[in-house]
Amino acid sequence: MTTDSTRKAAALLALHSGAGFVLPNAWDAGSARILEQVGFPAVATTSAGIAWSRGVPDGGALGRDDVLEEVGRIVAAVRVPVTADLEAGYADSPAGVGRTVARAVELGAVGANLEDVVEGRLLDVDDGADRVAAARAAAPRASFVLNARTDTYFVGARHDPFDDTVERARRYLAAGADCVFVPGVADADTIRRLVDAIPGPLNVVAGLAGTIDAATLLSLGVRRVSLGGGLARAAYSGLERAGRELLATGTLGFLDGALGYAQMQRRFGG
Repeated sequence: MTTDSTRKAAALLALHSGAGFVLPNAWDAGSARILEQVGFPAVATTSAGIAWSRGVPDGGALGRDDVLEEVGRIVAAVRVPVTADLEAGYADSPAGVGRTVARAVELGAVGANLEDVVEGRLLDVDDGADRVAAARAAAPRASFVLNARTDTYFVGARHDPFDDTVERARRYLAAGADCVFVPGVADADTIRRLVDAIPGPLNVVAGLAGTIDAATLLSLGVRRVSLGGGLARAAYSGLERAGRELLATGTLGFLDGALGYAQMQRRFGG
């Protein structure tokens, strides 16, 4: 644990108190540099965006080494804290999850998401809690912010999704998580109830179909609003529109408002 990582972890953890914050998700070193320069105090990675940047779909097409290689490049490119999307830990056991988290720490990441879904199946809550505990054992709280994700609203809970989510959130926080991530919930009243029932900061994703915008989520008491693959989707959508225009008409309207070469060079220190 270095002094720099301790400082960055403390800064990231502090963002989870107070009025909350928006955490953008980068998919490579360049996108991370741009987001830092825009003014965000921390950057997350996105497993979806990293997969798309490698030309493959999200959801397991990339292994741990490929993902961590990109995480390392992102960490090295910025000065702000970086928290990594580690999906389900790229491991079949809690011990394997711990090894993945330890690798992320070595690369300079000061936080991570950890999911409780493996191959489309929602893990038993005891197994999920064991994985969180292994992750915490591999990365002390002073140097790492652990965001435990539960997919009860994505994959489907075994019982009532609200009760299952609250139970998992409490178990994961007790096992060492600093924050609980509940993607897929889009109803304002449900989000407000989750904020009241979960004894720790709540992370909700904005930008998915039917979800609420970041400002509204913060007003409901959400402490951490992330974008998942939203920014990557926006970037690749812009590229696709540009390509279609160029192919169909040969016109260059897609360059209207684009940064110039010299401006891009300055963004990256040239």
